Amino acid sequence: MSNSPAAPFFTARVGHDGTQCDAWPDQPLLMSLEQGGIDWPSSCRNGTCRTCMCLLTEGQVRYEIDWPGLTPEEKAEGWVLPCVARPASDLTLELPSV
Repeated sequence: MSNSPAAPFFTARVGHDGTQCDAWPDQPLLMSLEQGGIDWPSSCRNGTCRTCMCLLTEGQVRYEIDWPGLTPEEKAEGWVLPCVARPASDLTLELPSV
């Protein structure tokens, strides 16, 4: 099996307990999480309410458009919006502590 950069899907890991799911590059990360049976907070699904916001601790995501409802500082710190972010590699996500 080759390690081609055009993998059919990536792996999304959530937290430190081994929870993971397939993350498809052609759909929002939130959809992959839900399809993988991972209960993730969400509301608007268009990047404005920030309900799904989480910290990307490993990996990369991409956005279809360059607006997502995050400040430049939040983006620099690694915050992402899974409802509009698409995986660009295997990744690890952390939900903020409430």
